[in-house]
Amino acid sequence: MLQEISIKDFAIIDQLEVNFYSGMTVLSGETGAGKSIIIDAVGLLAGGRGSSHFIRKGANKSILQGMFAIPTDGLTARVLDKFGIDHDDDTVILQRELYRNGRNVCRINGMLVNTNTLKQVGETLVDIYGQNEHQALMQPDKHIGLLDEFAGSNLKPTLKKYRNKYEKYLKLKKELNSKNKNEKEWAQRIDMLKYQVNEIEAADLTDGEEEDLIAERDRLNNFQAISDSLGRSFNDINGDESISPIDMIGDAMSALEDVERLDDEFKSISENVKNAYYTLQDASGEISNQIDTLEFDPDRLNEVEQRLNTIFELKRKYGDSIAQILKYYDKISGELAEMKSDEKSGNNLEERYNAAVDELNHLGKELSKIRHQQAEKLTTEIHQQLADLYMDKTQFEVRFSNLPKDTFNRNGIEDVEFYIRTNPGENMAPLAKIASGGELSRIMLALKTIFSRVQGVTSIVFDEVDTGVSGRVAQAIADKISAIGQKSQVLCITHLPQVAAMADNHDFISKHVDANNRTETSVQPLSGSERVKELARMLAGTTVTKLTMEHASELLNLANKQKDQKKK
Repeated sequence: MLQEISIKDFAIIDQLEVNFYSGMTVLSGETGAGKSIIIDAVGLLAGGRGSSHFIRKGANKSILQGMFAIPTDGLTARVLDKFGIDHDDDTVILQRELYRNGRNVCRINGMLVNTNTLKQVGETLVDIYGQNEHQALMQPDKHIGLLDEFAGSNLKPTLKKYRNKYEKYLKLKKELNSKNKNEKEWAQRIDMLKYQVNEIEAADLTDGEEEDLIAERDRLNNFQAISDSLGRSFNDINGDESISPIDMIGDAMSALEDVERLDDEFKSISENVKNAYYTLQDASGEISNQIDTLEFDPDRLNEVEQRLNTIFELKRKYGDSIAQILKYYDKISGELAEMKSDEKSGNNLEERYNAAVDELNHLGKELSKIRHQQAEKLTTEIHQQLADLYMDKTQFEVRFSNLPKDTFNRNGIEDVEFYIRTNPGENMAPLAKIASGGELSRIMLALKTIFSRVQGVTSIVFDEVDTGVSGRVAQAIADKISAIGQKSQVLCITHLPQVAAMADNHDFISKHVDANNRTETSVQPLSGSERVKELARMLAGTTVTKLTMEHASELLNLANKQKDQKKK
């Protein structure tokens, strides 16, 4: 239940605080006084779409606050728990600030939330029904939602299960369409990857191999020069049979050993000669080994050249080095393995898609069965409500039309549309095409009367739903709204005295121009003679006579008697 609302710098309202109570509360006043502005503020607190146009001229922002009392274990409490919002005292305070730059700041019990969260919580607190609500009845695609709202918990578990399957079905359908569309490109990609993987695998590359092959090729291409250089150097070091340079250095080494102990400088010279002698001996041995292993193989040269050509071709295609080629190989091998895996699973994709279709058909039939049962109950209750609203000759019907075979939408396998016959002897026809404005008001009010028993919403707002009706129909509407007020808090904007008289609380909304030539809105709770006077104004207009006052007093007394009888 909405207990209090605080409004600052909103439309023509400078600062306004209004207290609300249980039962049915009527807001009345001249057109343009600000009645609907208060309801707009309630709607924004409940998560409605905000706009900088709501901000009062000259202000930087609007601030709206509302305090609600909620049941301990009700729907609102469960939604708050889902978002981790504290509500220990069974009170919810909603706050919303609208800025000129379009920014919104929303809080629930002091916790910052986004507008989506505010809306999810607000929908459990307030249900606003205005003249534009008729649009739902004028749009056949909305009718299935109204039927489902009536079905409530009888339908929700199955509908939730169906929609989960429906989301999976859409994903499978998209994958299947994509697979069929790209099947040719897919096959071409796999063939190319297979060729590249096989080509690189066949080469059996080793990192560093290219450098070794280049070195070997250079040796083979320069065999004669190498052979000549090695032979000459060996001969120069070892000399002929009579004497060799290395032997002569050996003699010098022996001669220096005899005197190296006499002087450190002699010893240093001796060490250098020794090092030269042993180094030449090692070099001579290595040269000899190279000469012994030196062999020219023209076939091997061809092999090396071919291998280098193979590496060059692979580098041209896949990378600037063997390391890059091997890295590319790892990448395409992984892609190929994944595509082969997807290809295998793709073979089962159609089977999985067909299974999803079967599941949806099964769940869709369950939904259809429940909806048909609930449609019969809704039809019976609508007829009862319409009879109370002087539409007892009206026939209401829920019609179903199946979607094409294996066709689905998020609601099931069928469409729903309300049909109506307002006059005996006429044919049933779509409600959206034949119902008048007054009839639509009464039909929607009948639905709201029924839904108020199952929705669990703490506050219901009616914004001039009685426009276009009068007389006994106006009284019937007043009775219906009053009846709803026995189960939920009702806020009602009306210009009809019959509706205002049935209220448990009556607030008069007025506006005036202040000393700064600014328009301001004020709220005055009415009781006693003040309420009678307002009812008289609603009856007579600008001129209120003694007779009008008597009529208003009688209207209020009759309404009080009628409410007392209902309580009994």
